[in-house]
Amino acid sequence: MDQLLAAVDLGSNSFRLSIGRVEQHNGHAQIYAIDRLNESVRLAADMGPDKRIHPDAIKRAVTILQRFNERIQGFHPNRVRAVATNTFRVASNREEMLSVAEEALGFPIEVISGYEEARLIYTGINNELPPSSSRRLMVDIGGGSTEIIIGRNHQPLLLSSLPMGCVSYTDRFFGTGLITENRMNQAILAARREIEVIAHQYRKAGWQYAYGSSGTAKGIEAILVGKGYSKRGITLEGMNKLRKKLIRDKKVVAEDLPGIKPHRIPVLAAGLAIMIAIFEELKIKTMQRGEGALRMGVLYDLLGRDSDRDKREETVIQLSKRYHIDLKQAQRVKQAALALFQQLRLKPSPDTEDLEKALGWAADLHEVGLSIAHNDYHKHTAYVLGHADMPGFSRDDQALLAFLSLGHQGRIDKLKHHQPSRSEWLTLLCLRLSVMLMRRREDLDQLPIRVQVDKNGATIFADKQWIAARPLSEFSLRTEQSEWAKADFSVKLVYKKDLTTLDTATS
Repeated sequence: MDQLLAAVDLGSNSFRLSIGRVEQHNGHAQIYAIDRLNESVRLAADMGPDKRIHPDAIKRAVTILQRFNERIQGFHPNRVRAVATNTFRVASNREEMLSVAEEALGFPIEVISGYEEARLIYTGINNELPPSSSRRLMVDIGGGSTEIIIGRNHQPLLLSSLPMGCVSYTDRFFGTGLITENRMNQAILAARREIEVIAHQYRKAGWQYAYGSSGTAKGIEAILVGKGYSKRGITLEGMNKLRKKLIRDKKVVAEDLPGIKPHRIPVLAAGLAIMIAIFEELKIKTMQRGEGALRMGVLYDLLGRDSDRDKREETVIQLSKRYHIDLKQAQRVKQAALALFQQLRLKPSPDTEDLEKALGWAADLHEVGLSIAHNDYHKHTAYVLGHADMPGFSRDDQALLAFLSLGHQGRIDKLKHHQPSRSEWLTLLCLRLSVMLMRRREDLDQLPIRVQVDKNGATIFADKQWIAARPLSEFSLRTEQSEWAKADFSVKLVYKKDLTTLDTATS
């Protein structure tokens, strides 16, 4: 229990409970979520002009908080923090609501300001992302308010909390469930009026990456990708396609919207309108989903510590221990794979840096699946890396690790549906070759192969003398060449007497 922290987020649309386990590594603390509860409460529904929380909403809230109470019984009060957001801030019967809510939960509840909410949201998302000196825009559309933040590293630079949310806008514009072009336009215009107050300042500050952390953002992204309206992330073009569909259908038809969760159906139109307004006012091109948000921010605030260390490195170390990985073998594969990657001489860019890091981590973890079963262990590895809670890794990061892990041995054509980029194919080639070279689990004084990129794919140059003494390695290289041909990616195999001439030629 001394290693556990609990955060309770009493939002206007949902109540959430997150329990995290604190682990220390080399003086750095990291939080792993071990349990989560998420209940739709729609606390702001039917508030009316008098701003009183409706009795039915209070009953729903009490029922949910009693469930939460059972889960966190036995926690010391200094290991639990419960925060309430916009609906509690504006409710005229707040004191009545707080009294019954605290009795049901069994712990004090803190009504936080919009700025504090924004700060905690930034802390939560930022701690679940890789460290970066780039400016990041973060958006969280709640039930009654929307927080918009720009920050760098661990420091938020601009914080705003705007009085618009998916529940309040549902009551205001889509109360009957009917979706029309006029209602959608009115909701977007209302949201734009709220955002235009901060838009100039935010656009002037600028950012390199945008993240949406709320259930609204995650729901919209799931629908856009599921419908093919967006290949990746949230875009204005994709949202306008969804907007037209909702207007055409006049309601939310869940069967036609892959990825939508039942409790998101009533508030989808309002959430979409707000997100469209944010994109239009701030001129956002694309937005990725961010994990963590308020509840993780509360956990890290409880912990009281920030770290500049790349959390992904800590996560890889923890996974290596958890799955009893042969660290010496992982290091051999990693060193060889990264050496081969350097030979590719890909154009320096953030994407190339990300691929190199992913290759190293994939090598570190490529044998995770051996702790489950030897047969098809690469499939078990890919599943774990694609689905495990991995603090610091985004879903896209994990998808890339899963791709590399699944492809590091066996057939390659099974990966064609992933539609990898040329650089991703080449990165996979480096991992496959390094695993093959280290099959004997012995150190090599120097690599007996070199890889060069050409217009159509790559060429593997193998040391002729080394290959002549190793028929299994020659067979493996020949098999590798034929496997890549099945994936419509050209890989040539050339034997050379002296590989150092290649080093001289490319230096």
